[in-house]
Amino acid sequence: MKLSVVILNYNVRYFLELCLKSVQAAIAEIEAEIIVVDNNSEDDSCNMVSALFPEVKLIKNKENFGFSKGNNIGVSQATGEYICILNPDTVVAEDTFNKILDYVQTKEKFGIVGCKLINGAGDFLPESKRNVPYVNAAFKKLLGNSKDYYANRLNENETGKVDVLVGAFMLVKRDVYNAVNGFDEDYFMYGEDIDLSYKMLKTGYQNYYFGDTTVIHFKGESTLRDKYYARRFYGAMQIFYKKHFKKNILFDMLVWLGVRLVYILRKTPVKKVVPIEKYVLVSNQINEKLKFVLQKEITLKSDLRNIQKFTEVIFDAKALGYKKIIEMIEEGVNNEPVTYKILSENSNFILGSDDVISRGEVIILE
Repeated sequence: MKLSVVILNYNVRYFLELCLKSVQAAIAEIEAEIIVVDNNSEDDSCNMVSALFPEVKLIKNKENFGFSKGNNIGVSQATGEYICILNPDTVVAEDTFNKILDYVQTKEKFGIVGCKLINGAGDFLPESKRNVPYVNAAFKKLLGNSKDYYANRLNENETGKVDVLVGAFMLVKRDVYNAVNGFDEDYFMYGEDIDLSYKMLKTGYQNYYFGDTTVIHFKGESTLRDKYYARRFYGAMQIFYKKHFKKNILFDMLVWLGVRLVYILRKTPVKKVVPIEKYVLVSNQINEKLKFVLQKEITLKSDLRNIQKFTEVIFDAKALGYKKIIEMIEEGVNNEPVTYKILSENSNFILGSDDVISRGEVIILE
């Protein structure tokens, strides 16, 4: 087995379905398996996987074990030479895994490879490539200066060495993952990807950012991104500092103060609401269910030329394929206020997310 794709799910049934369909398309020519670990979801995620993806190995946890332990459980059942840790709120291109697997064949002692991530609005996600968050860099970021936190020496389309990658997409050799004991289960959520990246560096491996493939990460689908998120994140950073850096009183005071300041001072972001005046379906045929549910005029197009503002663009994955959809979202529509949703093949819903703080929107087609 060449590749095992491990997807940890928690209450994101529709995003998981879209993710699985994109992964299936991406492993069509690879000897690969998909493992879904469900952290005791309360929705019908498990029933959906069993019904629609019987070939997927489904692990049903009886409680929410968190990100680290949940993924470690999945990896323990994997048989692939390579492991890809993948969030359920992602969409991969048909050639994503082929490109990255070809790339890592040329690298010795590689630890983790990540790729270019964009959100549902097409914006690049800078956490795709980061530096080790030493105290100075972390506090600058807290104050709004992220220059030292992100690996800005590489632009988003370049490929090269970086220190830290994001847990939404990590590809690693299974024996290397096991050699460093995988994700540290002292982290419940947040910080475990930084910890794993740093363990790789300390053990003599090199991490890489691969900018020649793009993956959509809708973000915020498994957790809301508010001041409570910030508190949990900086709490995870406190665990990281205690594990990897020499203890001193000043250091502990700075971390203690930072965690509390971010909770007190950080404002909950306000979701941007883009009014939708019209719909465009990018496909080769109109969808009658869309017309019935949306109850507004839907224009059929083959591309994004002459898209007007306040339009919601719906991409038909059956007609376009996931790589083309990702490219079109990434290219955007002349900075106009336009939103995007995806209709995957043989699905009764469309979904998308307009920013980095919302859970996104799912519209059921009935």
